[in-house]
Amino acid sequence: MDVSSILDGLNEAQRDAVTAPLGKLRVLAGAGSGKTRVLVHRIAWLIGVENASPYSILAVTFTNKAAGEMRARIESMLGTNLATSWVGTFHSICHRILRTHHERAGLIRDFQILDRDDQLRLVKRLMRQENIDEKILSARQIVNTISQYKEAGKRLADIDTSAIYHPIEKWIVHIYAQYEHHCRENSLVDFTELLLRTVELIRDHEMIRTHYQTRFQHILVDEFQDTNRIQYAFIQLLVTDSTDLLVVGDDDQSIYAFRGAKIEHILDLEKRFPRLNTIKLEQNYRSTGHILRAANAVIAKNSGRLDKTLWTESGDGEKIDVYPAFNEYDEAAYVIERIKMHIERGGLHQDIAILYRSNAQSRLFEENLLGNDIPYRIYGGLRFFDRAEIKDAIAYLRLCLNHADDVAFERVVNNPPRGIGQRTIEQIREIASRNQFSLWQALAHAVQQQSLPPRATQAVSQFMQLITDTQHGGDSLPTYLQRVIDNSGLRDHIKQQKDERRLDKLENLAELITAAEQFENHLSTEEKADAIGLFLAKAALDAGETQASNYSDYVQLMTLHSAKGLEFPTVFMVGVEEGLFPHQESAMITEQLEEERRLAYVGITRAEQKLHISYAEKRRLYGTTLYPRASRFIEEIPAALLHFVRGTPTHYTVNATNAANATNANLTNSASSQSNQPTIQLGSLIAHPTFGEGTVTALEGDGERQRVQVNFSEQGSKWLVLAFAKIQVLS
Repeated sequence: MDVSSILDGLNEAQRDAVTAPLGKLRVLAGAGSGKTRVLVHRIAWLIGVENASPYSILAVTFTNKAAGEMRARIESMLGTNLATSWVGTFHSICHRILRTHHERAGLIRDFQILDRDDQLRLVKRLMRQENIDEKILSARQIVNTISQYKEAGKRLADIDTSAIYHPIEKWIVHIYAQYEHHCRENSLVDFTELLLRTVELIRDHEMIRTHYQTRFQHILVDEFQDTNRIQYAFIQLLVTDSTDLLVVGDDDQSIYAFRGAKIEHILDLEKRFPRLNTIKLEQNYRSTGHILRAANAVIAKNSGRLDKTLWTESGDGEKIDVYPAFNEYDEAAYVIERIKMHIERGGLHQDIAILYRSNAQSRLFEENLLGNDIPYRIYGGLRFFDRAEIKDAIAYLRLCLNHADDVAFERVVNNPPRGIGQRTIEQIREIASRNQFSLWQALAHAVQQQSLPPRATQAVSQFMQLITDTQHGGDSLPTYLQRVIDNSGLRDHIKQQKDERRLDKLENLAELITAAEQFENHLSTEEKADAIGLFLAKAALDAGETQASNYSDYVQLMTLHSAKGLEFPTVFMVGVEEGLFPHQESAMITEQLEEERRLAYVGITRAEQKLHISYAEKRRLYGTTLYPRASRFIEEIPAALLHFVRGTPTHYTVNATNAANATNANLTNSASSQSNQPTIQLGSLIAHPTFGEGTVTALEGDGERQRVQVNFSEQGSKWLVLAFAKIQVLS
């Protein structure tokens, strides 16, 4: 194969990595620096120049998509089919090895793989057999703990049960034993077991270990900073002194510690291989100069990193817009208006991503996008009102309001688990069908007629008492919703879980309270009498609104964690304030704070051309009013790279022309700047195109940020930012 065809289009550092002498090589690939290109061209170099057999090369990555893309690009370069080559994910490679040596691994050839749902169903069945109440210990918690044991290489024999005193931990170990027995008897293997059993197979069988060490003369590993203990152990077992090893990764993008990833694997690789060579890929092909310098400045605050500095030949581009919003409504309105301006200028919705630290932050942006008919999708997750914990809380609220709501009844009757089994529910359904009752009426009938076993009768009676005691007693909507969530046991049930999404779920429930509060604040006095019903209708309508289809033009919303590996022409990083980002639980622990900073680095480097960063000076979050300061991550960006936006639209009426010119204007109000109308003062009578006529009752701020409180005759009291409100002063 012609050498020039392999090296064409590569920069100097990429060429150095592709043509490096055989040995141990670490490639530190900064964001957008072409790491996949290096991996593909290195494999082509090995085959075309070093005369390596394609079957002597092991290339491992983390996702099927990445593996498929790598294989396709290699095949395109070489003009050959690599369908049977060893290019794949950790799990697919291990599955292939286990099938080949199934007998030595203690498996039948056609062993089956348990996915996450299969694991949960199996554990729940084992818990029922052992009479373990899922209200006390969740199946998800057990599955997560089993995975943690396996990732640490721990079998049951490795667990010192004599040192376990807590009943819940004893139950977990007991279920682990039952789970392992069931999987062995039925030749079932979960995802973590694929890796652990392969490591054990290679470790314990010298002939098999020697076979693969000899076969895989060239090993390449992508995203090395994301490897956990068991993945690292797998690579260690295969690499010998003579193995040609190339690992590609970026310590500055190590953001998955909560999944078991160990940043030390890439930081300390020279301890394992003293002759390790390191090449840095620092030229970025994605982002503008201002964006890269901002990312460099933020990540430089981390200690113990493998220093590198991103740069580009594509020019500085625009400065980063930083918007200090009055509150979360103002922040959402700013984002929506900028999206509209982008579309009006001929841009596409798919050019844009809204990134946030916590899933709960998506709600307000979803509402505003829906309200403005802007198509969107939640990337890698569910919309706010589609999330299970939100649907659970709403179902309780519905049932408390209307006992005849059979759909809500079925969702919550044993959620959280309270000892009402499927057999009992079937009996209740039968009574309802026979007597034309609602399920609630059938339940009451069964209790009255004593037609259920004593234990079931006690459980359903307690459930009925719970719902009866949680009737609305004249509380405000958010106060009542808080009581419903507390009485239901949903919050306590989630707190007991070891699920990695536990904190997200709790934040979502708290955000639901905030949503209820904000919803009620915008109701008229008459509407507040029916606040619960109106809120339930809103929740149903929001959940019923369809997201954009997979093939349409839409704005993408996602967490910062989900954004890794993606890129967009325009990025909005929202809620960049202390306590939210960095998250309050991470700010005081050095290791966690540094991971938060790496997350900020990932977010910044998702932007290709334009980056907006926003924070709120006042935020109602998780049911609490906060007055946060801007995140330290904003303060760490040099001021010369930033453009602070002032005088932006509120969540009321927006003048797009004013929005575009606001930063260069010095307006007392938009109306008086456009004509010789009287200056607005206390008591002024004004007209607004949406809210009608009203009287100014308060003034606040000055210049671009001046705003007024207006008491409208029909719409009640509203705050308006004068630079953007289309106000006509009447007197």
